[in-house]
Amino acid sequence: MSLLDVTDLRVAFGPTTVLSGVSLHLDPGETLAVLGESGSGKTVTAQAVMGILDPPAVVVGGCVRYRGQDLLTLPERERRRIRGREIAMVFQDALSALNPVFTVGYQIGETLRIRDGLSRREALHRAVELMDQVRIPAARQRVHEYPHQFSGGMRQRVSIAMALALDPAVLIADEPTTALDVTVQAQILDLLGELRRERTMALMLITHDLGVVAQVADRIAVMYAGRVVEQADVHQLFRAPAHPYTAALLRGAAISGTPPSLRDLPSGCAFHPRCRYAAAVCRTVAPSTVDLGGRSAACHFAREVLVDPAAR
Repeated sequence: MSLLDVTDLRVAFGPTTVLSGVSLHLDPGETLAVLGESGSGKTVTAQAVMGILDPPAVVVGGCVRYRGQDLLTLPERERRRIRGREIAMVFQDALSALNPVFTVGYQIGETLRIRDGLSRREALHRAVELMDQVRIPAARQRVHEYPHQFSGGMRQRVSIAMALALDPAVLIADEPTTALDVTVQAQILDLLGELRRERTMALMLITHDLGVVAQVADRIAVMYAGRVVEQADVHQLFRAPAHPYTAALLRGAAISGTPPSLRDLPSGCAFHPRCRYAAAVCRTVAPSTVDLGGRSAACHFAREVLVDPAAR
């Protein structure tokens, strides 16, 4: 059984459907990269899993099972217990995720005081340990500093320490290297990989960066226009994509056209206006997800794309 299993998840912003039946799973100890352009629904998927959708967004269908239990059916009090302790999240913008008026040690320790009943001294000691674990130098001194005294990369490490405070089984990292320089990006990705291995933790990494995916992922779920269009082992996907959108991303060239507005999706397959394989059926019939033996793709021509040398 998967540790986390998202099935046919649908989310709407008023009359606009922004997730159209997202299905993906995360196994213990693995890294799943959720890949796609801006607006594809990656972050909304993560927020729905965490139960932190901003109104007017609302889940209108599907289920999110953690260890077999559907989180969407739980009372909010029980959902809060799981949030942080079982499933935690690192956000894209570390500066906005941290409170500028409290020291980082206070903020890391606050969850431990509230959720585990630690004293202020015990929580501060644990905060130093967590800062050490995320490789912040001189943690014993820096625990008393404020967010603005840290660089962007070090603030992201603080955010990771906060997320790990309750030792979650699943960590969701939403574009954790955005706005960091290339060297620091690599350091953060290496850190996440090390922490996953040390803690035997499952990691869901949300990104638009193929380089990030190649570096850390075990499996990839590719999203387009609010739907998962391909899932595969990272080596399978890079060797031979089965969806035209994935193939276009891997080629590295600009994809013709622009991503569609979720308020006005094309009929049939949402990708067909930009697709080199598009045929009449693509313009009228939304494709089902095709099982390709250990991997899948939502495309009428998935088997043809999979064996097409031009798709490499």
